[in-house]
Amino acid sequence: MARTKRAEGYLPGQHGAWAMLIIPFVLGMAAAGPAWIHLPLFAAWLLVYLFSYPFLQWIKTRKWQVYARPMLLYGGLLLPFAALAAIPEPRLIRWVPLFIPLFAVNAFFARMKKERAFVNDLAAVVQFSLATFVAYDAGGGTDWRLAAELFALSVLYFTGTVFYVKTIIRERGNPWFYTSSIVYHILLLMTALFWFPRLMLVPFAVLLIRAVVSPRLRLSVKTTGILEIVYSVLLAVFALIAYRA
Repeated sequence: MARTKRAEGYLPGQHGAWAMLIIPFVLGMAAAGPAWIHLPLFAAWLLVYLFSYPFLQWIKTRKWQVYARPMLLYGGLLLPFAALAAIPEPRLIRWVPLFIPLFAVNAFFARMKKERAFVNDLAAVVQFSLATFVAYDAGGGTDWRLAAELFALSVLYFTGTVFYVKTIIRERGNPWFYTSSIVYHILLLMTALFWFPRLMLVPFAVLLIRAVVSPRLRLSVKTTGILEIVYSVLLAVFALIAYRA
């Protein structure tokens, strides 16, 4: 048991969060064009996420003896990678202030032991999606309208995921939340008609079907998380094709 607890201090247990970590970054990088700077930048971004997990758990539990080592490990690894990205491209530092209030929201809900609150989830969605701008800026992108569209795509998709996952787990059997999730995904599909490339209708249609059918299948938490990675890859593939075209 002690070994399991120590492992939990080092690795987050939410499978779906990895998609939120990777997809926005990939979209921004692909839109601007991959560059060497993306390597240390992504390593720093990954370590920020890994550091935030024990940090928020410490705020929640006050168990310094459990979470101090992973915080020191990830924090120590983060500094050189952050320097490798920031020293040659100091303009990237301008994005940091946008993350601070959103992370403060996460810290507040962790302290209140209400991490599953809807507002907390939305703060995390926006926070992860901001990586689109950072990766785009790192690649030297200049079409900020495109970057904003990809950011919006990420926010809208992962917000839908928040709705959907809650119908599977926390709000299972709640007819109001189930209906809200379906309505949201219908609106998301309609949004693709007027804002995003038409090719995005395909993944959004799949996501609508998911929102309608999956809550009735009584999927496990692990299966739901793994499937979210699959859905995220589907969205990313179609987005990369649509915006390349």
